[in-house]
Amino acid sequence: MVAPGAGDPVDGKSAKAPLAQCIDPTGEKLTATQLQFMHQAQLAQWQKTLPQRRTRNIVTGLGIGALVLAIYAYTFYSVSQESFLDELEDEAKAARARALERASGH
Repeated sequence: MVAPGAGDPVDGKSAKAPLAQCIDPTGEKLTATQLQFMHQAQLAQWQKTLPQRRTRNIVTGLGIGALVLAIYAYTFYSVSQESFLDELEDEAKAARARALERASGH
């Protein structure tokens, strides 16, 4: 029996071939030739989509790299703006100065 859509061309147009069914090569008994053909078909499919994947991978890598650099730059900027340690250091200097005045005053 012929699958729907597979058959003679209609009105001079080529008909669509039926879709391939997914099979488990370990569960079914396949010949070496069939396994080789499956491998060649998979390899051809990978090679066909390789440029798209490569472009997507490059764009994704650049995006992640830009995000990491932005976080790194923001961290440096943010730390350089913090002044609480400077304030603590000023308070410590003032406390030491007061302690020296008390010690020398007695």
